Amino acid sequence: MSAVVVSARPEARSAGMLLAAGVLWGTGGLAGSLLAARGGLHPLSIATYRLLLGGALTVLLLAATGGLRGLVRTSEAVRRILLAGALLAVFQASYFIGVILTSVSVATMVTIGSVPVFVAVATALTERRRPANSAIVSLLAALLGLVLLTWSPGGAGDRAQLLAGLVFALLAGGGFAALTLLTRHAVAGLDPLRTTAFGCLTGGLLLLPFALWLGMRLPVDLEVVTLALYLGAVPTALAYAAYFRGLRGAHPVLAALAALLEPLTAALLAAVLLDERLGATGWCGAALLVLALAVSYWRPQH
Repeated sequence: MSAVVVSARPEARSAGMLLAAGVLWGTGGLAGSLLAARGGLHPLSIATYRLLLGGALTVLLLAATGGLRGLVRTSEAVRRILLAGALLAVFQASYFIGVILTSVSVATMVTIGSVPVFVAVATALTERRRPANSAIVSLLAALLGLVLLTWSPGGAGDRAQLLAGLVFALLAGGGFAALTLLTRHAVAGLDPLRTTAFGCLTGGLLLLPFALWLGMRLPVDLEVVTLALYLGAVPTALAYAAYFRGLRGAHPVLAALAALLEPLTAALLAAVLLDERLGATGWCGAALLVLALAVSYWRPQH
């Protein structure tokens, strides 16, 4: 997921990279859920593996492509990396806890669907002005979608567990919304991919003491090791690389479609591979969350 919005002429290759990034992001929750089940890992450990592996691989990508040249070490850049790392740690840890407590589809939809709500509320409060009508429609659709997901009989086995999972998914959405607001203002020498790479590493290091205490040992099993590497490489390093490359020549609407593909991909994969069922009420809630996200991203920018 990304907080970056740019305007550029659409090109077929850029569009393909953006859409591929959205699909790859959607596999992250499934990979983390399978890693927890196969490896017996705590959600914090899974988040730590994703951030550390994804950050390390992205740094290697930057090094191979010359992206580390001219890297600044100003106090402003250090503060940005530390804050981004802390927010990424909150986001990833809360997201995977939400996945374990609810399901891949519910946690992903709630996390992504709540981001526009948090951003709109925070923007209205800081700018002291009433949100636009489109933003209000987005907020109402997202809130109603969350209510319907809560009532969905297929969302989770236990209602208290479902509510706890929703709280963590909302916390994840709040963390990502804060990251979105933070990265609106550029820092000299820190492009989005650099911020992502070093932010992931920082977030992983912040979670590392807790993960070590909870247990990070991976079983000597090819499937488990492959899942861990996949989680760090594909829905993290590769997806972000494709997204940022695609942003160079694509229209903002395509960036929005990439974000929309994440919860849709997660829901479809969870239904096919994990036999997760939301039920009619849950799918209505999911549709409202997608509508909220679409309205939030596609409304005219002034």
